Amino acid sequence: MKNAFLKWNQVSLVKRILVGIIIGIVLALTIPDAAKWVSVFGSLFVGALKAVAPVLVLFLVMHAISKHRSGHKTNMKSIIALYGLSTFLAGFVAVLASFIFPVTLSLAPGAEDVTPPGGIVEVLKTLLFNIVDNPVNALLNGNYIGILTWAILLGIALRSAADTTKNLLENFSDAISKLVKWVISFAPLGIMGLVFEAIVTNGLSALLDYGKLLAVLLGCMFFIALVVNPIVVFINIRRNPYPLVLRCLRESGITAFFTRSSAANIPVNMSLCEKLGLDEDTYSVSVPLGATINMAGAAVTISVLTLAAVHTLGIQVDFGTALILSVLAAVSAAGASGVAGGSLLLIPLASSLFGIPDDIAMQVVGVGFIIGVLQDSCETALNSSSDVLFTATAEYAKKRKEGKVVRISA
Repeated sequence: MKNAFLKWNQVSLVKRILVGIIIGIVLALTIPDAAKWVSVFGSLFVGALKAVAPVLVLFLVMHAISKHRSGHKTNMKSIIALYGLSTFLAGFVAVLASFIFPVTLSLAPGAEDVTPPGGIVEVLKTLLFNIVDNPVNALLNGNYIGILTWAILLGIALRSAADTTKNLLENFSDAISKLVKWVISFAPLGIMGLVFEAIVTNGLSALLDYGKLLAVLLGCMFFIALVVNPIVVFINIRRNPYPLVLRCLRESGITAFFTRSSAANIPVNMSLCEKLGLDEDTYSVSVPLGATINMAGAAVTISVLTLAAVHTLGIQVDFGTALILSVLAAVSAAGASGVAGGSLLLIPLASSLFGIPDDIAMQVVGVGFIIGVLQDSCETALNSSSDVLFTATAEYAKKRKEGKVVRISA
């Protein structure tokens, strides 16, 4: 039994996850009632990731900032610029796709119990209040903007601390990183449970009526992941981008697809950055920051569903106004972390640009919830995998400028 367990652990994590996916699908299609207990593994896995992620971010960022050497560049400016560019381009691609393949909806109520933000000012206000949140409250609620703020400030304050204090922080960071590796090793079981629950609970029949809408949404997301992002990476590193792009999608995107949580995927992304040999001082900040502001998938969702409402109501919109939508979608998506419900609840905000009343916009939100089993999964996979992608891109671009050899393993 022990030998079998050791051999199983020697198989690559991606292959083990694929085995878990297959088993989950088989169980859901053959014995859904008898295998209900399998879904517990999914809940436990997501719960464990969400539990360890805030503490991981706090200690890793604190440790990285406290030991930061003067003059040592962390590429954060480049990474933030890449995050912003990617999110804007995603909204722009979604606007283009919505004009080329216009979608109309059969609106039906289904989102009356949720409250969208009143405007962009409210979104930014929520973001600012998250920054000054109580640190304990931020940890309990998974408020990563607040956690990052406190971690950076404490890290700066501890830069003049004694070496023994910094060593203690390092020991805590190492211990939590080890815990993360233990949790990630159970990913095959967790993914199996999540796949089983998704198929048994939602099925795919409910999605058939929204085939064209899903095709535009998912088509945009795949185009961003496999065309736009690789072009951005190539411009920066001047090398074939696909080995890096596909590795990020494989090792980060798959888990993000099934957990449907950028926060839960932070430990997975941290582990991937370590495998890629990236600078810990950089990725310990860029990955949790990306989980809150790098929202290309959200920009696609906001733009496509808003323009679907526009086409449904027969509103004539010129391309210039639609282009403003892509900017609004990018800014709104970056501030969506403090808004319960994520990108879908920002649709009324974007719809107000075209004079669409809230009652109609909230029906569009209801449609979003119906297709959320695929839309939200793909959105999270795109968002989360590109956190690692652009962190690595910035570092490889820096090495290229310094004349160093860049090795990208697939």
